Amino acid sequence: MKQVKIYTVKILFILLAFFLIGCSNDTETDGALVNPPEIKDWLVPKDEVLNGGPGKDGIPSIDNPQFDQAKDVSSFFDDELVVGIEYNGELHGYPIPILDWHEIVNDKIDDLAIAIMYCPLTGTAIGWERQIGSRVFTFGVSGLLYNSNLMPYDRRTNSTWSQQRMECVNGSRIGDVPKTFILIETTLATWKKSFPDSKIMNGNTGFDRRYSIYPYGSYRTNDQLLFPVAITDARLHPKERVLSVLINQSARAYRFNEQGSGTEVIHDVIEDIDIVVVRSADDNYNTAFLNPDRLNFQGLSDKLPAIMIDSKKNLYDLTGKIIEGPDKGASLSKPVSMIGFWFSWPSFYPGIEIYDG
Repeated sequence: MKQVKIYTVKILFILLAFFLIGCSNDTETDGALVNPPEIKDWLVPKDEVLNGGPGKDGIPSIDNPQFDQAKDVSSFFDDELVVGIEYNGELHGYPIPILDWHEIVNDKIDDLAIAIMYCPLTGTAIGWERQIGSRVFTFGVSGLLYNSNLMPYDRRTNSTWSQQRMECVNGSRIGDVPKTFILIETTLATWKKSFPDSKIMNGNTGFDRRYSIYPYGSYRTNDQLLFPVAITDARLHPKERVLSVLINQSARAYRFNEQGSGTEVIHDVIEDIDIVVVRSADDNYNTAFLNPDRLNFQGLSDKLPAIMIDSKKNLYDLTGKIIEGPDKGASLSKPVSMIGFWFSWPSFYPGIEIYDG
């Protein structure tokens, strides 16, 4: 397989690290343990955990996010990506140009304390619940990377986690698995058409950042990596965005329907679990839902907020909720899934399949 090229001189990244450190402000500690003992056990090879450069909290999390109404956000940003979540009927969206600079947002939606985890190097985003037992805490950016992927730390125990592995890999909480919330990823234009009354995080973060500038140059489109990964797989371009669905021990990647137009629906089965994937290159979304009743779905083009319809004439939006039809108000659940750069998946899920149906 063709080796992915890796930068040997990381001048841009190092300069960025110094800039971030110099501009970061104090972060809350959640009553963190004072000088907790070093725990040497790791669930991943310690020599593959690399220092990314900025250091702990050198890339500062957003701990007090501010929001605007989606319909009021300027159309100037319509082509930018946003990730978001629906909880108890409330929707929060988080623009990727802001997450590129902060990586973690500690937010609260209704009674849900959630951390939005985004890694610019792997292009992966997911939500983690922040309440464990009776305690609510925050996550920060540790400055460490494993397989080029974000390693958050929790500010209560100083334990180190792996975003794409979705597990605590070092510290007193080693082996813990967070409760995850699957995010919607699309353009701001599609988000606004789908959820005009939702909230979109704005740039009032308390940090001096130029969110209109992408901090990693041509990284999103070239074939180079800043940091090594354990497995390289040349079946796709390393930076192609794919949706990976993870069920039990199986992982399957679904490409955007870049050669087609309109909305495409895929009915598939992974480890005897029926799923439906709905994707659109035009509107820039690619998402999966569980399909336990084995319903037949068809994609809908140019019908936002509706993206698909079932045989009972129920119309569904990007959250999986039925917005029109006899079962209005019901919802489909989502399997564990994330959109991310292709290169990042084989190292975490060796043997990952690419859907080719």
